[in-house]
Amino acid sequence: MTPEFSRIIRAHDVGTSPRGEAIEAKPLERIALATRFDLLTLDRLTADLTIVRDAGGIRVTGRFDAAGEQACVVSAEPVAFTLAELVDLRFSDDVPEGDEIELGDSDLDVVPLDGDHLDLGEAIAQSLGLALDPYPRAPAEIRAAAERLLTTEAEAVAIAAADKARANPFAMLRPPK
Repeated sequence: MTPEFSRIIRAHDVGTSPRGEAIEAKPLERIALATRFDLLTLDRLTADLTIVRDAGGIRVTGRFDAAGEQACVVSAEPVAFTLAELVDLRFSDDVPEGDEIELGDSDLDVVPLDGDHLDLGEAIAQSLGLALDPYPRAPAEIRAAAERLLTTEAEAVAIAAADKARANPFAMLRPPK
């Protein structure tokens, strides 16, 4: 199945000299991505990338920019978002396979090569999915939640004392007051 936003380049065309790639999602691709990521709208998705082959595979660095609207998790009102995120990916044939693998920090952004192809569009789409706020809230909902949290000074002192007691592992050994 072809991804909604696919920009394939051939791995054997990537050399050791950095090569720039600029990609942009077309209107129908943005609609399909909005559906995939449960967005109200995806008004913009662009990426400026540098691609270069190195000892570990093919490295893709740069940034992507996106804008659109998500639904508030409380009220379903539109919540605008604007993203400007850095990208640092490595496409490699050397990705461990199996049910359980141990990943280190350097392994977290390694993408397996699909034969001789790497899909920059899908990599950016996945990066977008990771960058989106999983619980967007409309400003009115944030204010309402903050107002519900306001307490009297006595309540604040009692809450602070309870938090301090929970932080002390030996607090439960003290006799009650």
